[in-house]
Amino acid sequence: MTGVVARFPFRFDPVFRPMLALLGVRPATAWVAVTERDLMIRYGPWRLRTDRDNVTGVELSGPYRWWRAIGPHLSLADGGATFGSSAAGGICLRFGVPVPALVPGGRPRHPAATVTIADPPALARLLAVADLS
Repeated sequence: MTGVVARFPFRFDPVFRPMLALLGVRPATAWVAVTERDLMIRYGPWRLRTDRDNVTGVELSGPYRWWRAIGPHLSLADGGATFGSSAAGGICLRFGVPVPALVPGGRPRHPAATVTIADPPALARLLAVADLS
């Protein structure tokens, strides 16, 4: 990964760390990185990569109910992917062109991804998307 502008670690609620570690999701394997051209999410064995310009909106959200936020999830409401390690809050990134993330093979494709990073407002400022909530 070259040209990293910023890297954002996930926030981990202590009570969920052991369960997430069993999935391979630990502080060393969970982050969001932004370069001049790309947005990359690593969440243990799960990966999402897209052009930075594909991020068309951001929304700060939370707190969440733990059963809806912890672990990798597919939203039945909008088809978005969630990569959660904390119920405190996070950021939803909306994409102009849906991207693969949860299942190998490129399907389904997700119109959004929610991540529970430690500093959601900083990521929103870096992406400088107009509809910041």
